[in-house]
Amino acid sequence: MLLGAAFVVPIAAFYRVRSRTSERLDRKQEGLFLLLGIRLVGLLTIGSLIAFLIDPTSMAWSAVPIPLWARWAGVAIAAAAASLWLYTFHHLGRNLTDTVVTRREHSLVTRGPYAYVRHPFYVAVALLVIANALTTANWFILASGLTLFSLLVIRTDIEEAKLVERFGHEYLDYMRNTGRFFPKGWS
Repeated sequence: MLLGAAFVVPIAAFYRVRSRTSERLDRKQEGLFLLLGIRLVGLLTIGSLIAFLIDPTSMAWSAVPIPLWARWAGVAIAAAAASLWLYTFHHLGRNLTDTVVTRREHSLVTRGPYAYVRHPFYVAVALLVIANALTTANWFILASGLTLFSLLVIRTDIEEAKLVERFGHEYLDYMRNTGRFFPKGWS
């Protein structure tokens, strides 16, 4: 987990910094509950992962017995999730924001992972939640991660309304042809 974080976090930070502009975004448009909830639950989830990495016994109260092969499966899922996450960052480019609001210079991205699903970043988060829970064998890390993912799923309705408002029929056509979290045609 430490090796993965040491590889992925600096790259993700690079894309975040590169996408910054002087434009002010009104993050309150996603609603106060989601604005605060996503960030607070995200901190709780990351905090519990950091606590586990520093001292696994500090999270022993929420440990669950799972087979070693399942924990290694978590490592494999984490590698796939990190790859998807970075692939998504690459294709978002300067369109990357931490909110549902688009920038003035925002363009509609429909290539790369966005050719298959409308929210590949959230798919990567879901995979990371599963991977972290398996790797750590910890129900609290699973519960906090699932709560975070649930809030992101709720936010997609607002996000997509903002994208329809911004891109109109182009986004509506994209929605008709592309699945939200799973490619069209998957059941």
